[in-house]
Amino acid sequence: MNELISTAKSQQGTRYVWGGSTPKGFDCSGFIQYTHNKAGKDIPRLSSAGYYNRAQYVNNPEVGDLVFFENTYKSGISHMGIYLGGGDFIHAGSDGVEISNVSNPYWSKHFDGYKRFY
Repeated sequence: MNELISTAKSQQGTRYVWGGSTPKGFDCSGFIQYTHNKAGKDIPRLSSAGYYNRAQYVNNPEVGDLVFFENTYKSGISHMGIYLGGGDFIHAGSDGVEISNVSNPYWSKHFDGYKRFY
């Protein structure tokens, strides 16, 4: 888990690129794939909705779990990040890879839940 978080944090500031999945630029799902693969968990490239369907809800999230949001730029599950604890999550948003908090008014309005890969 430490490698996942370390890899994710090392990408802070990487710019946002639609469909991006490398340190040259990420979108949210490309960021998830990249960080998990670098941490030794080989996962396919899917959309945020695709990852959503391959994970189960958790009531007590742990560092490294996934955070899902709905109705951001389209209807349904549309954004995701990696939970860091204390409500913080790291994600590839429109401003690039950054840390945000689920209690932020924008994110809390779109929050769906925490999930963990099967």
